[in-house]
Amino acid sequence: MRPRWACRISALMLALTLAVPYPASTSERIVIDGSTGVMPLVAALAKAYQERHPAAVVEIGKGLGTKARLQALEEGKIDMALASHGLVVEELSRRGMAVHEIAKVAVVFGVNASVPVSNLTDAQVCEIYEGRVTSWKALGGPDVAIAPLTRPDSEVDTEVVRGKIACLKDLKMPDGVKVMPRSGDMAKELAATVGAVGMTTATVVEQSRGQINVVSLNGIIPSVENVGRKTYMLTRDSFLVTKAMPPPTVAKFIEFVRSSAGASVIVANGAVPVK
Repeated sequence: MRPRWACRISALMLALTLAVPYPASTSERIVIDGSTGVMPLVAALAKAYQERHPAAVVEIGKGLGTKARLQALEEGKIDMALASHGLVVEELSRRGMAVHEIAKVAVVFGVNASVPVSNLTDAQVCEIYEGRVTSWKALGGPDVAIAPLTRPDSEVDTEVVRGKIACLKDLKMPDGVKVMPRSGDMAKELAATVGAVGMTTATVVEQSRGQINVVSLNGIIPSVENVGRKTYMLTRDSFLVTKAMPPPTVAKFIEFVRSSAGASVIVANGAVPVK
């Protein structure tokens, strides 16, 4: 018979063995949040990155304002902040951050697939948002009511449009213009509402699978080529903001974005890569 003390030691060793967990997986986790206008492009890049690196886990949040996204990055709550404007590179450098410009994206007027109109002039855009033209029939389309949509005045898409289309600069939108708080809200409304028109990005149009069409502005198509040649002037920048010395997982993702494979994803989503 084994001594009682030996039995107790055996039982204790067994308990300790059962309490030790199996080694955790070494997945590469990256947490991203910030500008909802930049998210569609980065989401496409993240998907392509994960296909090439199955161990990678890229989590994208629901959106953070300018101050909140930078604070979250400083506090380590996120690994990468998305931005499109309002960045002072020198100030961010002093705060231990680095700015990576990755693309220029066309800001466009998207229309629901029910609208066959393919071009609008500045004057026609203003007539729509002033409420003076209320049917697509007046613009060469079907007898369908126009459902105008906009983003808040503080958002980049609206700032770009108001800055480049003179008659919209100081226009007070009438009550009939529906405000979409987030980029995703605009995309859903454009895709779902017959007769809808609103400001969005070429990336959102590309990702809509034909539910949203883009219109030319004054006869100029918002193509990747025209954005690159600067003949289409309504554009917004896409930035990734990281710590000045990002962890290896983040550096690896940025390296992919800068690669030819990353550039192909950017172009396929209606944007122009920036090195």
